Amino acid sequence: MKTNPKQSTLTRRAFLRGTCLATFAIPTLVPSTVFGANAPSNRITIGCIGVGRMGRGDAQDFMRFGNAQIIAVCDVDAKRMADAKQLVERRYATRAPEGSFKGCSEHGDFRDLIARPDIDAVSIVSPDHWHALHAIAAANGGKDIFVQKPMTYSIEEGRALCETVARTGRILQVGSQQRSDTKFRLACELVRNGRIGELKTVKVGFGLDPSGEEEPAMPVPKNLNYDFWLGPAPTAPYTENRVHPQRDYGRPGWLRIQDYCHGMITGWGSHHMDIAQWGMGVEHSGPIRIEAQAEFPKSGLWNVHGAFHIEYTYANGVQVICAGNDENKQGVEFIGTEGWIWVKRGSIEVNPESLLDEGTQGFKTRLYHSRNHKGNFLECIRTRQEPVAPAEIGHRSNTACVVGSLAMRLGRKLRFRKPNGHKSNMRYPN
Repeated sequence: MKTNPKQSTLTRRAFLRGTCLATFAIPTLVPSTVFGANAPSNRITIGCIGVGRMGRGDAQDFMRFGNAQIIAVCDVDAKRMADAKQLVERRYATRAPEGSFKGCSEHGDFRDLIARPDIDAVSIVSPDHWHALHAIAAANGGKDIFVQKPMTYSIEEGRALCETVARTGRILQVGSQQRSDTKFRLACELVRNGRIGELKTVKVGFGLDPSGEEEPAMPVPKNLNYDFWLGPAPTAPYTENRVHPQRDYGRPGWLRIQDYCHGMITGWGSHHMDIAQWGMGVEHSGPIRIEAQAEFPKSGLWNVHGAFHIEYTYANGVQVICAGNDENKQGVEFIGTEGWIWVKRGSIEVNPESLLDEGTQGFKTRLYHSRNHKGNFLECIRTRQEPVAPAEIGHRSNTACVVGSLAMRLGRKLRFRKPNGHKSNMRYPN
């Protein structure tokens, strides 16, 4: 299939200057008997943009809340979109007295979904190179936003999204759900209250992606709007391993291609660097110096980093060493002058062991307490209070990862100038 970039490729700059013009009729409201005490007038209506591997899971999470209802799904893959619609209607049918439910619409273009006045919030789980465009359009369209991490593909996009969210007054929650995990919050509170002495080093570790072979061009499936999937990315021949599996919801190939994603540094890295900066108390700033080395595939479709080592230095003198599991343990390890804490999903280990017995009584610094990440988002939509993982913090966590990616590719030391307000300018050392 041939593509014409002038006709089919939507550039970031062109989209940011554009407006959403499409309109849709408001669908029939669902009877209150389907949702019990949560009458239609009190429910938060949600549209899901991207219903693939992660998007499908996020939709299932939102359907567990009686005070929210998914009324629309959107995807450039018509097969996945139809599957998501069926998933939603089957789930809500189990709550309906008559055992059936119809009330979830399909949209192949996210702008049509955003233009609907009956949608309060959107869940954005598209490929990384689309996050900013989807989220900025949603904010300008008056929607509150749950966007999967990494918040944006680039630093510039992250700043643009933060400014849009602030200007429009929308609630944005980044999918950094470790902030709503008791163990990660406890680890950060212990560190910030000096329980391991003076913090010296933080080690961040996560798995790596394999490289792949060259992939022959394939016919575009009839159910996939491939030109729209590419969107702001360069035109490229279709092959299934560039996009996502057609048979199932396995891990998509775009996660390993630089045009759409930075690789595991923003995949798992955005989770763990977020916790590292939270524990250091620098979640509103970032590193001042970055140095990195990495291996990259010499051929093949998948071209993001392999084995890597990044050293971040912060203004307080703390050094963060980020590397693969061949060097660092999975998770985040805080090392101080009087002990250490290692936390990962499902477990926390400390030295001395008495740290966990002492509890949190007497802590001067207490961190945002969220027990459920999506529940926190829905609650903040109602209260208009800042969520546990807002845009500014998501941007700072992601910026550290993106700068790490740049340092890996450039093979140079990078340095940040002193931030001026919300703006940080990166330059190379002399």
